[in-house]
Amino acid sequence: MPPLMSTHCLSLVRPVRKVLLAMPLLAAAATGIATGPMRLNAAETAAPAAQGSWHLTDGDRVVFLGEGFIEREGQQGILETALVASHPDMALEFRNLGWNGDTVWAESRGVFDSPAEGYRRLMSLMQELRPSVTFVAYGRNESYAGEAGLARFREQLTQLCSDLTRPAADEPTPPPNRLVLVTPPPFLPAPTCPDADTRNVMLAEYAAVIREVASANKAGLVDLFTAFPKADGPSTRFSVDGLHLTPAGYWAAARIFLKSCDHTLPAASDREIEAIRTLVAAKNELFFHRWRPANETYLFLFRRHEQGNNAVEIPQFDPLVEDAEAKVRAAVAAIR
Repeated sequence: MPPLMSTHCLSLVRPVRKVLLAMPLLAAAATGIATGPMRLNAAETAAPAAQGSWHLTDGDRVVFLGEGFIEREGQQGILETALVASHPDMALEFRNLGWNGDTVWAESRGVFDSPAEGYRRLMSLMQELRPSVTFVAYGRNESYAGEAGLARFREQLTQLCSDLTRPAADEPTPPPNRLVLVTPPPFLPAPTCPDADTRNVMLAEYAAVIREVASANKAGLVDLFTAFPKADGPSTRFSVDGLHLTPAGYWAAARIFLKSCDHTLPAASDREIEAIRTLVAAKNELFFHRWRPANETYLFLFRRHEQGNNAVEIPQFDPLVEDAEAKVRAAVAAIR
């Protein structure tokens, strides 16, 4: 089989991405942060999550859509691990479309083009993936606009929900895309985030808008803002810097995800769960290169006249992603 991408491109992509994947766990090891799913005790949890807000069914293709919280989840694979491990009898597919710094206007996705073009590309990719469930996780970056930005955020989040559930032109009656809206986790007090409480006052208003839009669209809800711990526990750090979650922080979020769909982690050892997480992260890395290749400017954008002929190789990632997902399912089946 021909190489998936040029040798030069792969030499850039693989080492960098592997470093990114390893950094959170290396940092956790250096600082003593718990990384296993079984290490969070009841004293370190916050308000109970709403139960039974949404569900997964056999055969679902699930998309995670959002900003840095979601992109970093792709590297960690913890939310996805919790969901696949808690649904062992279901064949589920997950695709992570997180983009750091993104907003409901797709402001990060335009790359060298306008946000409007980034939004168009996002909708095109969603139609290509045709998910049956989409987790929509925005609101933190938008909250920096303050009170003045609330109305615009509500309007665009509503539009995004409408666009995500609109049938493709070539498929007038597709299976419905069930939306699950996710409120951001709160800012946590840290030396790098001394004004967490002040920021959370405004973030609470944006979280309220997300709940309202979820209700209006009959969407599911994962209310991280309400249920996530508001500060580090006595023995657990949930955030690296008040904003980005540690592995323990992602496991705290994963429990809230599971609670909101009436599921729990299976009775498995940390070693077994970690083996699944490692496979999930490897699969997500492959899919990342499928939809965000390091040399996309040459393949798809304004320099495609130079190397655009190599774009035909990108779909060759698809069978690799499918094979990696099959390994995840096999690992889940082994702990039943």
